[in-house]
Parts: sequence; structure tokens; C-alpha cells
Amino acid sequence: MASKKSSEKIQLGKKIKEIIFSSQGFPIFLSFTTLAILFVLFRMKNVEMDYTISKTNREIEKVIMDNKELKAKKARMLSADKLRKLAMAHHLDQPTQDQIIVIP
Repeated sequence: MASKKSSEKIQLGKKIKEIIFSSQGFPIFLSFTTLAILFVLFRMKNVEMDYTISKTNREIEKVIMDNKELKAKKARMLSADKLRKLAMAHHLDQPTQDQIIVIP
């Protein structure tokens, strides 16, 4: 009984080899193999692109946060109180009327 199953497996294996390596079967086998490899490669490239997009989005969020922090720092530096303190520290006074030049 066991020898019958093993001989059937051997015959089945030979039949599959004959079909795959025949003049009609080999191009089909080659096409399916090529398609399978291309599918895997495209899937890997898709995953790689997803990682790249995620990394770029994180960098964009970081730059946006840095920009907000810099705008807040600029606002603090240009506040009226800060400018008055700097003017007093450098002995600056309000300009007189003849010191003001209007540029049209």
C-alpha cells in the first residue's frame, strides 16, 4: 500500500515536470513566476514608499513646530515692553519731529 502511494507520487511528479518543461507549459510557468516576483517587488517598493512618506511627514511636522516656536520667540523679542527696556538700556529716547523722515 505504501509503495503504491510512493509510486503514484513519483508518477505525479514526473507528469508535473513534463507539463512544466514542455514547449507549452514552460512559457506559462515562466510567466507566472515572473508575475509572482514582480508582485513581491512592487509590494516591497510600496512598503518602502510608505516608510519614506511617514518619515517626511514627521519631518514636516517638526519643521512646522520649529516655525511656531520661532514666531513666538520673534513676538516676544518685538514686544513693546522688551523694546522699551532695550531703548532704556541703550539710552534711546523718542525721536523729535525733525528726526522723523517719511518715505513716500
